[in-house]
Amino acid sequence: MAISISVVLLLAILAIIFVRNGALKCSHALVCGMLGFFLAGSSMAPTIHEGLAATAEIVSSLRP
Repeated sequence: MAISISVVLLLAILAIIFVRNGALKCSHALVCGMLGFFLAGSSMAPTIHEGLAATAEIVSSLRP
């Protein structure tokens, strides 16, 4: 579990750096994809899912 979380943190930091540089290359996209897969397998996945579902519900309830 500790290795999984440290890999997720490392990949998150790398993804943030890549996005801030403004040049997302194929290797950067691969790192972002790996981050997604590691996040999906981590213990944070249910919390992230609930947060995204709540955000989607709030956005869908807005009327222009």
